[in-house]
Amino acid sequence: MKRLATILLFILCPGFIFGVPRVKIVTSYVTPEMLATNSAFFADSTVASGLNTVAKGTYVYLRAWNFGDTAQISNATWTFLSLPAGSGATFAPVTGLSWWTKFKADSAGTYEIKVSIITSTGTKDTITSIYSSNYVGTGGFDNVNAQYPNCMSCHGSTPQFQGIFDKWKVSGHATTFKRNITTGGSFFGTSCFRCHTTGYDQNIVAENNGFDDKARQLGWVWSNYAPPKPSNWDSLKNRFPSLVAFAGVGCESCHGPGRQHVINEGDTNMIGRSLEVGVCAKCHDEPPEAPIVQQWDRSKHAEVIWSSSFAQNNNGTNNLDNCIRCHDGTGYVNYTNGEGTYTNGFTVAKQVNMTCAVCHDPHGGPDNQLRKGPVSGDTLANGYHYTNVGKGEVCMNCHKARKNVNTFTLTRVNSANWGPHHSGQADIYEAQNAATFGGPPYQTTQHKEFLTNSCVKCHMPPTDTTLVNRDKVGGHTMSIHNDENDFDYLAACQSCHFGKTRFDQFIAPYDYDGDGTIEPWVTEVDGCLRNLRLALPPVGVDSIAWQLIAADSNNIPLRQAYFNYLIVNEGSERGMHNPKYSVDVLIRSRQVLTGIMPVSGAGVPSKFEMSQNYPNPFNPTTKFEFSLPKQAIVMVKIFDIAGREVKTLLNEKMSPGKYKVDWNSTDNSGRNVSSGVYFYRIVAGSFTETKKMILVK
Repeated sequence: MKRLATILLFILCPGFIFGVPRVKIVTSYVTPEMLATNSAFFADSTVASGLNTVAKGTYVYLRAWNFGDTAQISNATWTFLSLPAGSGATFAPVTGLSWWTKFKADSAGTYEIKVSIITSTGTKDTITSIYSSNYVGTGGFDNVNAQYPNCMSCHGSTPQFQGIFDKWKVSGHATTFKRNITTGGSFFGTSCFRCHTTGYDQNIVAENNGFDDKARQLGWVWSNYAPPKPSNWDSLKNRFPSLVAFAGVGCESCHGPGRQHVINEGDTNMIGRSLEVGVCAKCHDEPPEAPIVQQWDRSKHAEVIWSSSFAQNNNGTNNLDNCIRCHDGTGYVNYTNGEGTYTNGFTVAKQVNMTCAVCHDPHGGPDNQLRKGPVSGDTLANGYHYTNVGKGEVCMNCHKARKNVNTFTLTRVNSANWGPHHSGQADIYEAQNAATFGGPPYQTTQHKEFLTNSCVKCHMPPTDTTLVNRDKVGGHTMSIHNDENDFDYLAACQSCHFGKTRFDQFIAPYDYDGDGTIEPWVTEVDGCLRNLRLALPPVGVDSIAWQLIAADSNNIPLRQAYFNYLIVNEGSERGMHNPKYSVDVLIRSRQVLTGIMPVSGAGVPSKFEMSQNYPNPFNPTTKFEFSLPKQAIVMVKIFDIAGREVKTLLNEKMSPGKYKVDWNSTDNSGRNVSSGVYFYRIVAGSFTETKKMILVK
């Protein structure tokens, strides 16, 4: 995995205090992919990242990390400060991985570990505890009563845990083993047990009461059941009921073995709780059959996304609108549970990125166990309530603007970060939350009418079958473009857009950006973005100076146009979520900045027409209005008395509505024109009209 030695380890560290450089001990994980490709790892390496609770008899992998400064480690010394009774554990290096170590948790109990590192900035050390334990099994599954010390022998009497258990017992985690031994194919066998049972470590030396040990104690042998057949589960349940507590992906598969937790009166330090990717990766990273984690590792969700702004308002008063809600895994889980996302004391060391268990509830639930937001979550910042988005709801919880255009643009621009926020994809998809300047609604595509599961439909199709692109697009990469070879993966699009293999094959119906060529939608959107940039301060320059926008303190239409630019541009999808809406928003925003305003409350006119300018005569500015009953390419030009073109006020596609045009008596070069008689003409489709006006200076 590309971030094995850096990012995946980076995010697993316990907390720290700002300003105090420290060393950290990080528990890492070992996946089937790593076992298959690196001989330094052993098959009984079952510890999951983020868990300090491990199975007795298994190997534990640790790494020293110099957290708090960037100095490189030159030496690391590992020491056991204490060992469980009877343990002969020793540290050994991990071939090919610097500053890693491993040891075998050969006895149940507490391993107190110290690491001292030497860097150019000095010597640092830290201490952590690893708890080695035996499995106890979930218990209470499929009408087999939980027996002490099964997890549910205690937790079954607690409403919170009972609710979790009720979801789990019908989930794929709970039922996968039962399903496979009864209806699975001939391929299902003991090699599958490692991920389909609790505590199966493929090592008879590791005696920890996992599925393999329990089966051996009871005399259950798979060869007596193979191949899968319908009677297998009932036979196992009737003859070996105590094995049922381990026959599935139970509590301890994710939380670590529970014996020490039980005998120490429920000490929560002795049971693991983690959202880290390693908890799932130990099974879901076995390409090509189970490539989910490998796909995720290529996604933006796997990136370290820490920002110092996440630790804002450290008085503990932050609410669900805080950055942590979408930039930290724990924050997002809290959000879906309707809990606060407080950042008091929050640091990078506590951060969890968007891992499997952040989007999916490991305990179970409908729709692939996706977490649902709070009741009010399916609402955009402008108050629009979206429906029928299916599994895409989990995406839209974060990928939507945080600001309401109607209220936010009343405030002044105050920084380079002013705007809707950087993830307005849901707003664009739903054709919402862009300023209309009082004009009619913008046009929109029909994606939201036809796309079941919205975001998921397009961004998570099955991965491409070609080796060069497999696991690089689709699936949990959430990407439909491979930058390495400029490959567009349009499998989801092709069900409607037959034969399309690249985004540049989606040709727009008009020349929206006015460059004289009808181009692909993505190019037309890029062109419209550029046109709006040129119209925003500093005008005529292909960049935007937010300071100049801020200085024009009373110009709300200017701020609204800037907001519209940001909500389209920061979506980073070049308009493809809703290309019609995107170009319409950008074009109208530019028109407003160039003196073409929609008439508020006018609605959709019944016919084409153009009014007489007012005032007339005028000096130096006049106005006139025109009406469009339908979408059209509209050209408005000024001519002098000799019929020579003076200025092109408008030449582009426009939506139905009534519009007001200003002319400031300048020509196409920006020069003031002389007094005299002028004509203004509109051409909109087959409609043409010309009227006279008089400039008097």
